[in-house]
Amino acid sequence: MRYIITTLLASAATCTMAFAKVPQVVTDLPAVQSLAAQVMGDLGTPALLIDKGADAHSFQLRPSQAALLADGDLVVWMGPDMTPWLERALASLAPDTPQLALLAAPETHLRSFDAAPSDAHADHAAEDHSVEEHTTQDHAAPAHDAEPHDHGDHDYGDHDHNDDHAHGGIDPHAWLDPANARIWLGLIAAQLATLDPDNAATYARNAALAQSGIDALDAELAAMLTPLQGRPFVASHYAYGYLIDHYGLTLVGTVALGDASSPGAARLAALRDTVSQTSALCLFPEVQHDPAFLTQLAAETTTRIGGALDPAGTALDPGPAAYGTLMRQLATTLADCLAP
Repeated sequence: MRYIITTLLASAATCTMAFAKVPQVVTDLPAVQSLAAQVMGDLGTPALLIDKGADAHSFQLRPSQAALLADGDLVVWMGPDMTPWLERALASLAPDTPQLALLAAPETHLRSFDAAPSDAHADHAAEDHSVEEHTTQDHAAPAHDAEPHDHGDHDYGDHDHNDDHAHGGIDPHAWLDPANARIWLGLIAAQLATLDPDNAATYARNAALAQSGIDALDAELAAMLTPLQGRPFVASHYAYGYLIDHYGLTLVGTVALGDASSPGAARLAALRDTVSQTSALCLFPEVQHDPAFLTQLAAETTTRIGGALDPAGTALDPGPAAYGTLMRQLATTLADCLAP
């Protein structure tokens, strides 16, 4: 795999040297920040780069955020398949900063976009991707901050990005599988212990407690979502594969495959047929996506419009509770419309 977890290779002494302070952790997404915050506990607060309500795939760093990244001691992020703008910023601003790219971790359960519904798969096959194909493993708004953008001599973001987050074959929304969140808590604790051995026991203890919380959350979500199995629905774009796989849900189609996709007339006509043929029960719009076609489709059929989904949690306040809130909101929104 092209992208790997960056290890501390400078010397054996570097690997065992304690920081004079608790490491400053920088994260890309609310879910990642939440998991890191649970591991750090009272020792520190991980920074979150993306603004509340911003597009997770095509964000552009402000100078203050670029400085935060440059000063960080550890970057915990999903990886370039999800946040390609951060790959470019890391290369120019923090090339030597240790990184934990969660999608690249061997323990992470990955799935492929090839597992998308047939209509989404057809759209996906026609796209142009810039990252090599990944294989599937066995184991699924408010405006930006008002601070003005100052491009200066640096281009910190990927603001011309238009290739559906350059995902190749991998589905990057892996935080929607609680099993991955459980694994990542341990990986974050191990990476922090390497940088800060004096607090290793605290990181390990916090991670274990957080993993118990994930187990309880998983059971809670299963109780909500298991009754929805076999009840077909349509979403705005294909971001829910991990959630669907983990809880056995039935997504039959999407308006678009990726965030930057603009569906054509043929695709929209095919989706109308899919809704009719599968007797889809609900159409779910999504924050930051135009609901116009779903609204029109609902008017033309007997299919209900559900609440807006927020798979990246961009509307949430950051913090330890954000991951659980994100997952519960998704489950509740689905259940409110799909429940028998």
